[in-house]
Amino acid sequence: MLKWLGLVLLGLAIVLAVFIWRVGAWGALFPSSDHDVEAPVLPALTAPAVLVFSKTNGFRHVEAIDAGVPMFKEIAAAEGWSLFHTENGAVFNSDDLAKFDLVIFHCATGDMLAPAQQAAFRDWLEGGGAWMGIHSAGDGSHKAWRWYTETLIGADYNAHILQPQFQTADVVIEQPEHPTMQGLPGDWSHEEEWYSWHSSPRLAGVNVLATVDETTYIPVAKMFGSEKDLRMGDHPVIWSRCVGKGSAFYSALGHSGSTYADPQHRQLLLNAMRWSVGEGCSGQR
Repeated sequence: MLKWLGLVLLGLAIVLAVFIWRVGAWGALFPSSDHDVEAPVLPALTAPAVLVFSKTNGFRHVEAIDAGVPMFKEIAAAEGWSLFHTENGAVFNSDDLAKFDLVIFHCATGDMLAPAQQAAFRDWLEGGGAWMGIHSAGDGSHKAWRWYTETLIGADYNAHILQPQFQTADVVIEQPEHPTMQGLPGDWSHEEEWYSWHSSPRLAGVNVLATVDETTYIPVAKMFGSEKDLRMGDHPVIWSRCVGKGSAFYSALGHSGSTYADPQHRQLLLNAMRWSVGEGCSGQR
């Protein structure tokens, strides 16, 4: 009897482990500090060139990455841009980064880069590069990299809504004249795993492009019978900022794979890529 019970428990443990792996939560439960040391071989690139980086040493947004990478490649092909996708952090060295005009952290999470790689990225960005962060590029898994959290994101992550995890809310455009907002309605409904931060990144001086209307969803995280109030009052979800001579754009949207087929979300990302490889912050100085 004990033998059979042990086999049943082992089977359940395996099923649970596979489930955790498939939903992307393995890295959240068992975060890694693995840092790549051998850079990937880059293909021939012509300007403008885009680097899409989706390494996950924390939670892995499987569907978002699987849907977003082909979408970025499709956009780049249509625009005549070069694009290289990797999850190898060793590409963050001065020689390789110099070949790119835009780096996109597409749902990248966790302790992704070694200190020297972080420094190379910072030097590249402040020297005139352009960066885009999508969804979990702004979550709490990056908190140890203080320059990244304080400068690129501009606020410490608090939590996301839970029970229900996904809710439809109104995105309100604050700067319709900004190039990244072109072709988007003044307000639009979007289903998302809405993030909250401990303070508004507006206080850190970011250029807020859109907020989420907290009256149109329930900004609460419910877990184990308790509730965490995630209301911010001023609740930005899309913003940009100048970093040295470089440009940064962040959007909290993009958890689900289906969002990358949503016309408004695709237009937003297309606009942001065009702005980033174009005038970027140089048009705001």
